[in-house]
Amino acid sequence: MIKNKKVKLIARIVLLVGTAISLFFVPWILVKAWILPLPDTVQEQVDEAIGHGFDGIIVYVDEAGKPPAFYTGGWKDRKNRIPANPKSLFKIASISKLYTAVALTKLVKEKRLSFDNKLTDYLPELKERIENAEEITLKMMVQHRSGIPNFTDNPAYWENEQENGNNALDFALDLPASFKPDKGYEYSNTNYLLLRRIMDDVLGYSHNQYIKEKILTPLALNNTFFSITEVNLDDVMSGYYVGYDEDFKANEYGMLATAEDVGIFLRALNDGSVFNEGEKEFYPYEFNHGGLVVGYQSLAEYHKDIDAVVVQFINTTDFEGYEWNLSEITINRIVKIIRKKN
Repeated sequence: MIKNKKVKLIARIVLLVGTAISLFFVPWILVKAWILPLPDTVQEQVDEAIGHGFDGIIVYVDEAGKPPAFYTGGWKDRKNRIPANPKSLFKIASISKLYTAVALTKLVKEKRLSFDNKLTDYLPELKERIENAEEITLKMMVQHRSGIPNFTDNPAYWENEQENGNNALDFALDLPASFKPDKGYEYSNTNYLLLRRIMDDVLGYSHNQYIKEKILTPLALNNTFFSITEVNLDDVMSGYYVGYDEDFKANEYGMLATAEDVGIFLRALNDGSVFNEGEKEFYPYEFNHGGLVVGYQSLAEYHKDIDAVVVQFINTTDFEGYEWNLSEITINRIVKIIRKKN
């Protein structure tokens, strides 16, 4: 009996020591953000997030039956001391994958594509450059189950990221597959780079034009754009990287939109109104998404239990990923506040 008590005591000590060590390596800012008492209002939570070190934040909340609400904190432009503006354009990064997935779905319904067709059916020249290319279906690519390596995971890509973005596929070719097709999951930007090329080839024109015609125009998303070259830089929220004074606003990172435009699109995706008859049943991807590029992180979520869309834009990123974790904590607390009120 005494021996068993000693064993249990030692086990508890080991557990406590392990917990203490693990907490030592957790950034305390994350612990603090997580354990602070929940504020009463979304605006208080936004202000609290700025207090954690974010430069600027925009939050859009669309609760069914209520007018959309906007919340801001911090700076749109830190250098010129311009406050965050809810109507600012923001680089939405991988949230754009939702628009691509919807467009692909429409092309499948039009019988111009098939999610069951193989990568080599559309890009046969990649058979010897991408492992298992003749077995990978478009659906696997949409769902990140292809095993195709992610070009942004290649360190060489980041040596000159803006220039290398023009030839991004080169950083994923001739590499071993991450896993056999449909036998795993790995988020890979290469999947969507290839899917967009396939769309261009099938359409005979830019997939951006198709997305505009089939998604943006019907939803009246007049503040959604495909490139920094299409907009006035003064309308774009600045983007910052921890430890650098540089403003990354002028960098090319693909789609830009206001929080409201993203919110309108996300509700249309979740309630099905973005689709024409017979399209939704083909849709194979996510209904929420996040985006992350240098200086810009975004989260767009729909919560069915409260019938609410929440879009959060934050213009501060870092190498360690703490800022991303902090943004997730922030939006989770915002959703809790909304849920509590309901």
